[in-house]
Amino acid sequence: MRVTSVFLILSLSFVTAVTAQPNRVSNETAIRATVTDYIDGYYLSDPARMERSLHPHYSKRTISESNGELMIIDKTGMEMVQGVRNKKEVTPASQRKKEISILVVDGDVASVKLVATAWTNYITLLKQNGEWKILSVVKRNQF
Repeated sequence: MRVTSVFLILSLSFVTAVTAQPNRVSNETAIRATVTDYIDGYYLSDPARMERSLHPHYSKRTISESNGELMIIDKTGMEMVQGVRNKKEVTPASQRKKEISILVVDGDVASVKLVATAWTNYITLLKQNGEWKILSVVKRNQF
């Protein structure tokens, strides 16, 4: 009886681990694709890619420094898309840095660090209706 119980517990643990793995992988793949749409939308001046990555309640805070004083600038999703639409040129491939680190996935919320050419983005994503979208970004310019 004892051997059967141990076997049953180990079997259930294995089944749980195996079935949870594909969901984790698919979430990570989808999160990476969303963040890639976001940064490539900017680099390639592609407003459709940018818009596809953003949640309707998207907000961005850019932190920078001017004359020794900290400045914070807010942007909405519509402002981000319009900024990409108005961007006149594609960023040259040699200047496109894109290091994506998924920090945590907790149910339908994820936290990602994106190191780009001259800034770092700390990104919060939300999964709704099976899709990961960027809810908020804190952008820290290098200074």
